Amino acid sequence: MNLKINKFQLDTINKIGLIICVIIIIVQLFPSQNKFSYQFEIGKPWAYELITANFDFPIYKNEHELKNEKELALTNFNSYFNADTTIVEKQIQRLISDQLKQNGKEPEYISYIKSKFKEIYSKGILSSESKNQISNSKSEKILCILPNRYTETRIISNLYTPKSAYEEIIYLAPEKIKEYNLNNYLVENLIYDSTATENSKNEILKNLSLTTGMVQTGERIIDRGEIVNPENFKILRSLKIEFDKRKASIQQSALVKIGQIIIISTLISLFFLYLHLFRPRIFENFGNLIFISLLILLMTGLASITVHNPALHYLMVPFALLPIIIRVFFDSRTALFAHIITMLIISFMVDNPFQFVVLQISIGMVAVSSLKDMTQRSQLAQTALYIFISYACLFFAFEFISEGEIDRIHFQPIIYFAISSTILLFAYVLIYLFEKIFGLISALTLVELTNVNSDLMITFAEKAPGTFQHTLQVSNLATEAAKKIGANSLLVRTGALYHDIGKMKNPEFFIENQLGSYNPLKELPLEEAAKLIIGHVNAGVEIAKKSHLPEQIIQFITTHHGLGKTKYFYNSFINNFPDIKPDDALFTYPGPLPNSKETAILMMADAVEARVRSLGVYTEENIYNAIEQMIDSQIADGQFKEAPISFRDVETVKEVFKEKVKNMYHSRIVYPEVNSKK
Repeated sequence: MNLKINKFQLDTINKIGLIICVIIIIVQLFPSQNKFSYQFEIGKPWAYELITANFDFPIYKNEHELKNEKELALTNFNSYFNADTTIVEKQIQRLISDQLKQNGKEPEYISYIKSKFKEIYSKGILSSESKNQISNSKSEKILCILPNRYTETRIISNLYTPKSAYEEIIYLAPEKIKEYNLNNYLVENLIYDSTATENSKNEILKNLSLTTGMVQTGERIIDRGEIVNPENFKILRSLKIEFDKRKASIQQSALVKIGQIIIISTLISLFFLYLHLFRPRIFENFGNLIFISLLILLMTGLASITVHNPALHYLMVPFALLPIIIRVFFDSRTALFAHIITMLIISFMVDNPFQFVVLQISIGMVAVSSLKDMTQRSQLAQTALYIFISYACLFFAFEFISEGEIDRIHFQPIIYFAISSTILLFAYVLIYLFEKIFGLISALTLVELTNVNSDLMITFAEKAPGTFQHTLQVSNLATEAAKKIGANSLLVRTGALYHDIGKMKNPEFFIENQLGSYNPLKELPLEEAAKLIIGHVNAGVEIAKKSHLPEQIIQFITTHHGLGKTKYFYNSFINNFPDIKPDDALFTYPGPLPNSKETAILMMADAVEARVRSLGVYTEENIYNAIEQMIDSQIADGQFKEAPISFRDVETVKEVFKEKVKNMYHSRIVYPEVNSKK
């Protein structure tokens, strides 16, 4: 049995595995339990469908009602205090002992003091703090727990504090008593018992009813457009409480999980199917699929975090970051399609999904439209501003429709929109990181690389001026052709500018940089001359890597001659040495072959520009024949067999080249010289 797996099968397995992983991760990010996903406020219209009771549930009292009932139930509530009946004798004996030590005798009027102490302690002494708290509670009595666990009621007005007890003793008492500092012997004998008090209070509150009625299964609650009044607000709130209780007590049902898997699988599969059918270049690159999948998971993960965290709101998430980044690296249609799929998935997590989908899809359109022709980094800031304005306008439109009055509009979401729009300003940092991590190249980087005033381009123009002019002509030809067949024109333009940069190493060996008829290659053996010409490819790669050019640009350098031969030297060798078979490897470029539309277009443009330049007479027929012969010979040599370019595309490219080259080499009027007078 043959168990070997070829490259195509392995690639297919990897892509299917990626899709499954994305689906599993998103399913795990979904809320683990169903949530009551309706928002409602008193005075606002009900924005959802008809609601009926799916089960019996009680109508819970609101907080205000419960507070009033608790206050009423605790109106005559009495706090508990532990009474110490032994402390009076201890304090009297302590007073007598202290006086004996100081004066050698008992205090005078001791019987008066004993009498007053017993009278006051029998009524009870509270701390000042405890008495103030009881007075504030509007209670007139307390319950005293005696040592035998017997409870008796005492009137608060009859109780003392240490200060009032002292004033009671010295009132009308002999002056001598004031010398004994009786304050030191008057302490609390009624201590607050928090445990007994709270137990008693909870027993009373436990008997209070938390509900005011019942809603039966199937009973109508509210329908779309009806104003939420206090009565149905209470019912809706009770439904939410009961719904949360039920979902918190049981695990999510298998049917709900299956439903989530089906929806997510369908949406993710549709997105990958779109890439397969309409964006095969993206789909065939597994790194691109991982990159886009991570962006989708990032947005879904951020939404999940905000949904699970009450302190955050999902509108703070910069959802527009997804279409912006995908647009920068790929194209507008892919960016918008990925955004729509992601927002549809997230809509199952949030409340009011209809408003969320309309809002976010509209914002995605704004983001993609504002970056249609991205040539400056400042466009990211402009896009963030446009998105914030669009958010605000759409939100107010929804509010005007649902509220009808400005006074009832909530402005809190505007702050969330401002936060998410501000985060978009950091998109440039993310773009830079993604370029380095995934080896991608953005339109921003390409625009920077096409700057002919950069140090590398200036050096190129100085060392090899003829080659530099050649690259400019090739760049113009390739750019126009790429636009016609739907290729990446900016990428082709950039690659064309750098494809011959290796000629800077030995510019004098290339005819476009030579002045006059002297050509140093004619003095060299044909094999060595061919080697010098072929060497400009490796020299270009070396310069490009030293200058930190992206790998995508280096591909244009390595593929612009493919596996073609240096025909001039190869044919010359055959003509000069008809009896010797030439070593093809010495006259053949190292390749590889072009593997994209863009690199194939550059190969054609490079060859056509060089071929047409060699024409002696620039007639329309000569130009057309040269273009046809040049490109047909490349096809015959199999130079485009690895590039995803069709015969129709090739014919379109030919027509573009013919038109452009004809305009470049159009005839000019010969100005007559003025006859000189003899």
